[in-house]
Amino acid sequence: MKNRMILLSVLLVVSKLIAQEQIITPNEAVSLALENNYGIKLANNQLEVAKNNANILNSGYLPKVTGSAGATYNIDNTEAEFSNGSVTVLNGAESSRYNASVSLNYILFDGLGRSYDYKQLKERYQLTELQARETIENTIFQLFTVYYSVAQLKENNSAIQQTLEISKDRLVRAQYQFDYGQSTKLNVLNAEVDINNDSINLINVKQQLINFKRDLNVVFGNALTTDFDVDTTINFDVLYDKEALFESAKNRNISLMQIEKNITISGYDIKSGKSAYLPTIGLTGTYGWNKNNNNAASFLAVSTNTGISGGVNLSWNLFDGGSTITRVKNAKINLENQQLQKEQLLASLQRDFNNAWDDYQNKLSIYKIQEDNIVTSQNNFDRTQEKFKTGQINSIEFRQAQLNLLNAELSRNQAKYQAKLSELLLLQLSGELLNVKF
Repeated sequence: MKNRMILLSVLLVVSKLIAQEQIITPNEAVSLALENNYGIKLANNQLEVAKNNANILNSGYLPKVTGSAGATYNIDNTEAEFSNGSVTVLNGAESSRYNASVSLNYILFDGLGRSYDYKQLKERYQLTELQARETIENTIFQLFTVYYSVAQLKENNSAIQQTLEISKDRLVRAQYQFDYGQSTKLNVLNAEVDINNDSINLINVKQQLINFKRDLNVVFGNALTTDFDVDTTINFDVLYDKEALFESAKNRNISLMQIEKNITISGYDIKSGKSAYLPTIGLTGTYGWNKNNNNAASFLAVSTNTGISGGVNLSWNLFDGGSTITRVKNAKINLENQQLQKEQLLASLQRDFNNAWDDYQNKLSIYKIQEDNIVTSQNNFDRTQEKFKTGQINSIEFRQAQLNLLNAELSRNQAKYQAKLSELLLLQLSGELLNVKF
């Protein structure tokens, strides 16, 4: 029994360690965000509302059918005098009336107003689709901003951990040298100070890593309940064509597509406003049933009527005080504003695209330089370490070489992920972010 408990405990520990080593790849991160992110869920719900609004049931094309029914009960005191001179007096005479009807109202023609309104609803649905796509693009970019921050901190953590191990080894060496009278206590104290500094740096980066993992899980909609890790592999193998990307930006940039959709909606708004200049023709129809139970003073004791009635009506608002004229004028101004915003957006897009392209190229070059700098710093540190072991240099020079290597690694890590984020921003401006396989 005791052995079983020990085995169970070991299995639980191993399972926990395996769970903690779960690595979330970029593709898995995107899938988690698309499925669980709260902002994307809200955008999808708004899209459903727009889809409902663009339905034929909200178009005004279908007729209105109304049912009504009623009942009346009377108790009257009646004194009736007939033409022959006789008089009838009734106290508490009862009578009742019942009715029911079904009415239909249908607009045959309204100046094509509902046609343009229905087209507007469909365009607004497509606009909401674009807005949902914009939310997804922004969420994906936010996701990788945090994701790559976690990756950078993970690599920083490894670099600082390695620096700390080297400092610990240096302390052991300094202590031996002091014990055997080969160096002063100062070297030991310097090594201890460096270990403390490296330990503090490691504690800080570990806490930052924990915090950014929490931020990343929020982007995931808190879908992950166990610890996780991220992939630090970055590829820059894709060769982009600047002109092709800019052509894609002019056709697929999400902000530009939205302004074009607003221009279309404004055009329909003008036509819908002008429809008020034309008459409205409507069709009405009613099927009714009426029954009267009269008191004794009435000529008829009971009467029942059923029938169908129908008609066509026309209404023409010849002058509404100028509100239609004002609405059409304002709609035309709004259309002009949308077209001006498109021109302004095109100018801004060209500037932003060129800035993003240059920024990407520069950061990619900086990353490559930092990669070369790592090789140089590593060679310098290896040589310095050999000289330090043979006593050719002091601990201060060794520490400087150690810090140079660490700073080179931290700078390389920062350059790598900044270059990747610059690439993603360029793709977002070009409307190609969602077409990338991460």
